[in-house]
Amino acid sequence: MNRVIVIGAGPSGLSAAITIAENGNEVLILDEYMLAGGRLLGQLYEEENGKWWNGIKESKSLHDKAVALGIEIRLGTPVSNIEKLDGSWVIYTDEETHYTQHLLLATGAAEVPLPIPGWTLPGVMSVGAAQVMTNVHRVKPGNRGVIIGVNVLSSAIAMELKLADIDVACITLPKMNQVTKESGNPMDVMNSLLHVSHMAPSAFVKFGSKLMKNEFMKKMGITFFPKKGVKMWDIPIMLRKAVINIYGENAVEGVTIATINASGEVIEGTEENISADFVCIAGGLYPLAELAAVAGCPFYYIEELGGYVPLHNKRMETVLDGLYVAGNITGVEGAKVAISQGVTAGLAIANNLSGGKQEVEINEAIKRIEHTRDNAFIQFHPAVKEGKEKLQRYWEEYGQEVKVGVTS
Repeated sequence: MNRVIVIGAGPSGLSAAITIAENGNEVLILDEYMLAGGRLLGQLYEEENGKWWNGIKESKSLHDKAVALGIEIRLGTPVSNIEKLDGSWVIYTDEETHYTQHLLLATGAAEVPLPIPGWTLPGVMSVGAAQVMTNVHRVKPGNRGVIIGVNVLSSAIAMELKLADIDVACITLPKMNQVTKESGNPMDVMNSLLHVSHMAPSAFVKFGSKLMKNEFMKKMGITFFPKKGVKMWDIPIMLRKAVINIYGENAVEGVTIATINASGEVIEGTEENISADFVCIAGGLYPLAELAAVAGCPFYYIEELGGYVPLHNKRMETVLDGLYVAGNITGVEGAKVAISQGVTAGLAIANNLSGGKQEVEINEAIKRIEHTRDNAFIQFHPAVKEGKEKLQRYWEEYGQEVKVGVTS
């Protein structure tokens, strides 16, 4: 029996492994973290239907099901390198070297850092770190915090911090520079914020977002956006303020903010201090795809998917024989989409092992990905469907290029 190896014990990796095992195949999962679940572990929010999505509970359910199927899960096991030798994928870890004909990369996504003066002070962390501390380890990152960066991720986690009775003074922008150009531009930020307006308990915010249908209304909205912000979950969302620096002697004591114009430029003389004992930096997420690059998989930069993604088809197969991808490595989306992708990848692997017995199931699984994406409560990138269409065109173009290369 050929053992399949999955790198990543997040929602996509676990769901893929479960699917592969249910089809009678042996699976080994490798993950560098101490718990299975990946970014799913930190998620906790109420959906539109009134039900709560509890990441810890969902992770445990997937983990328990995997264990019951006899799947071996090795945590605390970082992978340092992979390569193809004599027709097999070789996976290198600190303790052991593994071999497989079928390798799935489900490595997820990583946070984008935003360099801000004072960001090396104790008490400054990524917004994802604050989420894990609060929701997974049940430790408050502090009593009063400021979140720098207004996007889908920071908006969702701010709500979770409030649930933990943590005072979030505000969510505001970083000062705009070459690195923070998009995250410091009020117009770009408003476009992203409109896609989480349905999460706001305020009817005013929900109604206001519906008016922002064209560029003129958006420009008007930015121009007259209240300097003190608009509150969501009683947290001021400030699109006309930017953090100049984070200050403190031996740890975070607060941030200095200033008013910015509609183009993101600081208005001199408007500086003020906001006290805080911790600061979260939210630069968004990008696909964590280094291992796919090491393997030699071709990449394309697709902004709608969050960055560079490995070339793959709807069956989650890459152009390299025996190499598959699933989850946020294929583009930044929510956990439910990642789970659907994991099932599809698992079926594709099982199908290749069985000689084509899962074709009907694969087609149904691909449809479920689309359905899950269309009904996602949180979308990290509003144009993700356009991004997936671009990727499919690249896949078709690559296939034609290969055919031409073979025949010429």
